[in-house]
Parts: sequence; structure tokens; C-alpha cells
Amino acid sequence: MNVADLMVRSATEAPHRPALHLGETTLDYGTVNRLSAAIAARLIKGGLTPGDRVGVMLPNVLEFPVIYYGVLRAGGVVVPMNPLLKRREIDYYLSDSGARWLFAWHLAADEAVSAEKLVTVDPTSFLTDLAIDLDDSQSENPTGVDPTAVLDRDGGDTAVILYTSGTTGHPKGAELTHSNLTRNAEVSQTDLLQLEPDDVVFGGLPLFHSFGQTCTLNAGLSAGASLVLLPRFDAGQAAALVAERGVTVFAGVPTMYSALLHLPDAPAAPALRVCISGGAALPVEVLYQFEKRFGAPVLEGYGLSETSPVASFNQPGRPRKPGSIGTPLSGIEMRVVDSENAPLPQGEIGEIAIRGHNIMKGYWNKPEATEAVLGEDGWFRTGDIGRTDEEGYYFIVDRKKDLIIRGGFNIYPREIEEVLYEHPAVAEAGVIGIPHEDLGEEVGAAIALKPGAQADEAELRDFVKAQVAPYKYPRVVWFVDALPKGPTGKIVKREIIPPAPGGN
Repeated sequence: MNVADLMVRSATEAPHRPALHLGETTLDYGTVNRLSAAIAARLIKGGLTPGDRVGVMLPNVLEFPVIYYGVLRAGGVVVPMNPLLKRREIDYYLSDSGARWLFAWHLAADEAVSAEKLVTVDPTSFLTDLAIDLDDSQSENPTGVDPTAVLDRDGGDTAVILYTSGTTGHPKGAELTHSNLTRNAEVSQTDLLQLEPDDVVFGGLPLFHSFGQTCTLNAGLSAGASLVLLPRFDAGQAAALVAERGVTVFAGVPTMYSALLHLPDAPAAPALRVCISGGAALPVEVLYQFEKRFGAPVLEGYGLSETSPVASFNQPGRPRKPGSIGTPLSGIEMRVVDSENAPLPQGEIGEIAIRGHNIMKGYWNKPEATEAVLGEDGWFRTGDIGRTDEEGYYFIVDRKKDLIIRGGFNIYPREIEEVLYEHPAVAEAGVIGIPHEDLGEEVGAAIALKPGAQADEAELRDFVKAQVAPYKYPRVVWFVDALPKGPTGKIVKREIIPPAPGGN
């Protein structure tokens, strides 16, 4: 078993079918296969042995899939890294993972001075040089290794170490195995996206993140579909690509849907047949408005880096429940548990736990952190608070760490955000707890307004107050140009800074 087999199988069946699009350049499956083989040959010649870690620090460009599959087919472990990382962060990723090699985007190479074996990826020459490497390796075969081969790995061998954005301290590396990633891509392809070779998948989710890797790259290329790459998300460019390339499947996070919805003149997308949303809660109002404007259903789901990432979704062929994260995919179990890890009855609120083929092996070199979330019985505790309904659909109430306790009352920020998104002037909303001397915490809301819209603090406070219990509405409201976001576009609440006391 090897994750690279997903792409190689499609390349063997239809080598001339288009695999990757970026701008005016298209690579077919046969070319992606040959170029990734050249990467494998280069690494093996350079001394890579199975299990060695290799950093890949690239945006969504043609070189990313080529290098990704090349490392895997050589038996290496991919350590995906955000190309916007700075020197100190890169040093940590490399030292913690023990990665000797680093393929770094040319614009980021100056920050990667600590890499033992740095390969700078220049888009003007990298793929051309690879083709020459492949010809040389086939003629000379200096390593004695067939450069077109894929090294067979055990399903439990680590394929990718994906660093999670920890809320405190350094990120932890989730070890995702070949079995984790292969099976998660296959169920995403068949159960969720129902991908066929004539599908065109939007590739705007970062490929260095698990959502993009599984649901666009691995699932897309496993199906023999085409992947349209966008190096950095821009709503105008994304809308144009969807229309011009005939995109049929769109995968995104809530902020992407909101940005597309607020485009004043987005072109029609007649080929679009299904959209999926994950990474954070999709406001129900945004879902309804997006579907009305673009004419394609949006299926909301759930997962984490530690779950490869897909765990549950509103799935085709079943009733869809807006606001729900759906039901577990094939081979995955979920339940809601109390503080003692005991299952709770339907309807009660507790922590969501997951078990199945998608659960990580553990955190790289962090047995205590692994033990804290992953029990001997295989149930992974997510840190997300949720409940189930009478039909087994799951609903996320909020993150455990985001819970606001105001005067002894529990307040879930997502509930307040959903109300705020219903206000016609609100584009983005982030609700957080603000320290309060008497109550412990007060409810605060950071708001970004739609272009040209107007609203003041009192108006928004009163809007929410009319729809929730008196203790829940935000007493502190302030306005920002945009809320802070991580690399996938997910709102990062820990970076929301409330106004100074008396400054609102």
C-alpha cells in the first residue's frame, strides 16, 4: 500500500487525461506520474531511506503534487509546510520532525537556511530539470532502483506528518498513515463527492493542509478527475476559474463561501454540481444564500487533521440538515461522551469522540499528548462539543476551548455568531469571551461589515438580544476590517483582540 498508488493507478489507466491545471499550463496523468518518479529517483540517489521525513513547503502549484507523490513513492514521509512560514517556524518543523530534505518555494527559500538538504523550487525551471533527471536515471540507473516503481509500504507506516495549529505552545505533528489517507480519500471520492473522471475539482484549499490533500488532491486524482489549482484564494479569481474551467466540484471553508457570495458580479457556474464545506461552522444563512445564487447544493461536514481529516458529512442520497455536520462516513464511528469518556444519550451535549480507519497513529514523538486524546480503545477525543438528534445526525455546538462561562452560565459562541450572520449588514462575526472582574467572562463580538453596509454597536446588540436569552447577547461589540484567518481561511479566534476597556 502507498498513497501514491492513488495517482499512479489513474495514470496507468488514462495517461493522456488532464490531471492538473494552473493558469495556461496543463499536466496530464502520464506526465505527473513520470515527474514524480524523477523526484523519487533523485531522493533515493541522495540517500533517502524508507521512513525518512521530507519537508514540502509550497503553495498550490504544479510542483506540489509532483513532489508529494514523489516523496511517497520513494518511501519517504511528507512534512507539508505553509510557504508563508518564517525562519523560526521552519526551524521548529525541521528539527521536530527530523526532516533532512526540504523542497521550498523559491520565494521562501531564504527563510529555510537551517535545512540540511534544501531544494529550491523555481517555477521557471524545476519541472524541466526533473524531466532531464528522469531521462538520465532511466539510462544510467545509478541507484539500481526502477525509477517508475512505487515502494510498497505497510498500511500502518506513516505517510504524512501534519502539524496542527496548536492553541498554545508549538504545533504537534499528527502522524497520518498510508491506510489513513488512502481510505479517507477513497470514501471521500465515492461516498461524499461521487467523483468520476470527467469531474473538474476546484483546488483552492491549501494542499499543505489535510482538507485540501484528501478531498481535492488525493480524492480527485484517485478518480482520474482534473484538479484546477489556485495558489492563493481570491474570490474573484476563484469565481472566474469555476466558470471558465467548468468546475463541477467545489471544496472550501466558510470564509470562501462568504467571500464568493459577496462578489457583486460573480459569473454563473452552470457546471457546478456539488460543493462541500468544512474546517469550521458554515453559517446557515450563508449556506442558503450561496445555494440560491450559484445553484449547487452545499454539503457541510466535519473533520480534523488528526482524522485525515474527513469524519462526517451530509452525504448524497440522504436527507440534508443545514447546520448539521451529518453522519459518519463508511468505516467511521462517532459518539458524544462525558468527561469520563462515557457515551451520552441522544440530545445531550458533550465532547465528540471518533474511531475508525481515519484516526492518526499519534502525535510525532509526543506520547503524553497522544495519550491525552487517544485512548487504548481507539476513540479520539476531538475537543469539540456537540450533540446528536433522533436520526443520528451530529451538530457541533462549539469548541471546548471556546466555551464562554458568564456568571456561571455556559454560552456557546457559535450560537451567537449564527444570529449575527442573519443581520443583513454582517459579513463576518467572531464571538469570544472577554475577562470580567465580576462575571468571570463577558461576551464580545468582533464584526466585519459587508462593503457599503452600515450598522452600529447598539443595533447589533439589540438584534441578538431579541433572539437569545438575556445572559447570552454580546455586551461588547466592535468593528474590524476583516477577522484574522489561518492558512485555510478559517477564522482564528485566538488572534481576535478585543478593544481596551472603555474604548468601545
